[in-house]
Amino acid sequence: MAGSSSSAEADISHLTAPQREALQQFVSLTNQEASAAIPILQRSQWNVQIAITKFFDGESADPVAEAISAQAARPVTSASSSSTSGAQPHRPSRRSTASSHNQNNSDITPAPRIVPAPSATIIRRSILLSILFFPFSVLYKIFSSGFSLFSIIFPFLRPLQRSFSQGAAPSRRATTNPRDTAARFIREFEESTGVKDLPWFEGGYAQAMDLAKKEVRIMMVILQSEEHDDTHVFNKETLGNQDVVSWVREQNIVLWGGSVSDSEGYQVSASLSTTAFPFLALISLTPPSPTASSTSPGGIPTTMSTILRVSGLLPPQTLLQKLNNALAAHADALSRIRAVRESQLADRQIREQQNSAYQASLARDRERARLRREEEERQRKAEEEARRREQEAALAQRRKLAWRRRKVRSGLLPVEPAPEVKAARVSIRFPDGERVTRRFEKDTKMEDVYAWVECKSVLGEDSMDEEEDKLLEGYTHQYGFRLVNPWPRKVYEAGETGGTVGDGLWPSGNLIVEEVEEDEGEEEGEAQVV
Repeated sequence: MAGSSSSAEADISHLTAPQREALQQFVSLTNQEASAAIPILQRSQWNVQIAITKFFDGESADPVAEAISAQAARPVTSASSSSTSGAQPHRPSRRSTASSHNQNNSDITPAPRIVPAPSATIIRRSILLSILFFPFSVLYKIFSSGFSLFSIIFPFLRPLQRSFSQGAAPSRRATTNPRDTAARFIREFEESTGVKDLPWFEGGYAQAMDLAKKEVRIMMVILQSEEHDDTHVFNKETLGNQDVVSWVREQNIVLWGGSVSDSEGYQVSASLSTTAFPFLALISLTPPSPTASSTSPGGIPTTMSTILRVSGLLPPQTLLQKLNNALAAHADALSRIRAVRESQLADRQIREQQNSAYQASLARDRERARLRREEEERQRKAEEEARRREQEAALAQRRKLAWRRRKVRSGLLPVEPAPEVKAARVSIRFPDGERVTRRFEKDTKMEDVYAWVECKSVLGEDSMDEEEDKLLEGYTHQYGFRLVNPWPRKVYEAGETGGTVGDGLWPSGNLIVEEVEEDEGEEEGEAQVV
């Protein structure tokens, strides 16, 4: 551990200030040790953004070869051109730059996913400072406008104006969200060229790359600089050419464009190492190399690569030839990738259908189980209710029988008078068809007649239930029948309101024993309660 820390300190000690700053940013974002971060930054030419992209997305099979190819892709300017335009990184020569950049168009380099950095907080001056600096700002505008006018009149002053403008901070438009930035670029393009047939992607660079990666499509990136003389010609004559527009639509290209005057366009330009404008690049999924680890478990590459780079002004037919060549070179690879993606999609759909069918079958089984449980519960409750009713009926029958036997033993039933005693002769017909004729004294209460009819079946018995006292505890007897005179029909009630035998059955009469239904008896009881 001591040896590794000392070597890391030795590596950091010989770094320059920008390199140390880049190392600090990389370590803070990736939580890597300095000894592991320095080689990645060295392979990325100390570009923090490219190094972070390599760390998260994976590196190519040969990072050294990649760095060499990136160096070779940069234009080599002559000594005279560097002396005259060394301070103009984004003002290369026209045709010579285009030819130098097109020499290595076949190289495949990683295309990092760029997410625009959040806009910096704008610090507004106070009103007092604005008032104090207002005269100076007016003088500066007057001086710069006058100097520009003189440079137009006197061409030999233009180099001085260019040197003066380079000393100032580069102009950048106000930072907006990626969607608004793309909409502004598309609107300016269509207004300046009149071409409205190109299928521009209205969103950010990262969203366009995600769409191309998800749908296995080719992504075309257009980067431009308004300060370049060839921008308008390239837009109108090359991009606006009907053959180019048709090719973009037929190939289902994800077309994204940006300007280096915008924050997002500038970051994309830096990540793609763009040094000449206008710039066009084709980005696509490429098959992984045997040593690369940037693939998904299903074999689909997870990184995007630049398969074509075109810088400078080109005729439409030349551009189409380069586009077709690049597409033909990677057609087989894209076909394999699409086949794998379609196979995975088909497998996923089959799994989803199987899962849906399983869930539907499971839901049906659950519903059947629920209905079965409900039916079993209903049957169980019905059986319990039937048992309860049977038990209640058996208990009621035992209590009624105990009441009858006690009534007989107690001698409370009316005794039939002797033949010589004058009494009412009453004929009683029972529900089973049996007819009994009995004599009752005139002052016998109808309640006693009810009791005699109730206890007729146990007359002469001397048996006794062992639990009679318990059965009759709290018991109130209710007659399950009523005595009715058939003609004219008259119902004799039990109790005090029923009167005596002499009130309606003297000297003789007929009675019918009518059984009372249980519901009817309950209704009568409720009526009596009311």
